[in-house]
Amino acid sequence: MPAYIFAGLPIHTAHGTNKFANCIGTGVAVINYSKSGNVHFPAAFAGVMGALPGSWAGTQLALFLSPRALQICLMIILPIAVVFVLTNKGLSNESIEKEKPFKQLLLISFFTGLVIGAYDGFFGPGTGMFITLILAGLAHLELVKAAGTTRVINFSSNIASLTAWLIGGKVLFSLALPCAVCAIAGNFLGSKLAIKNGRKIIRLFIIIVAIFLFIRISFDLINLRSLS
Repeated sequence: MPAYIFAGLPIHTAHGTNKFANCIGTGVAVINYSKSGNVHFPAAFAGVMGALPGSWAGTQLALFLSPRALQICLMIILPIAVVFVLTNKGLSNESIEKEKPFKQLLLISFFTGLVIGAYDGFFGPGTGMFITLILAGLAHLELVKAAGTTRVINFSSNIASLTAWLIGGKVLFSLALPCAVCAIAGNFLGSKLAIKNGRKIIRLFIIIVAIFLFIRISFDLINLRSLS
């Protein structure tokens, strides 16, 4: 997103173009995780049922909560997320807690899709990280399977959001298509790496994403303050 905006794209076109590339790339990761058996399909389906309306409703959320307020909330949440990853035993070694009972697992997945899907439709950055943390930390899915299930849920929220951007004519295809090619390559390599190396590499990437997202939002808030 910052790169699109820096290149001169209007904010809405940047969002739509970015969502197009993300959607295509996430689809490739879904295929890789599915082939490797690292998707909990009942949980994924429940999450999709929440993510589809949640992502659509995310645009309505903007009427009640300003982007700046959400950014401030994330500045508090992200350090907590990093501490959670570093201290949660289920994310740090192969001895994990037993999965939640089936009905509880489906409920957690549904409401995760609904809430984080709304966040994805409204703001977006870090969506996959948040879903993975919830599925692993609360539903007690094994971390690689949580990551694979996350991709299915995130793919559905991307589709719902992308549909709105396409209807609004906010996707610049001359830029979105080559970016989608890069997203395909990145998601293909990233999912293969995660499947091969397991929780160690996933934990590392969650921490990296959280740190860079924290830095990005800090700069965004500083820029907003300087412009006001």
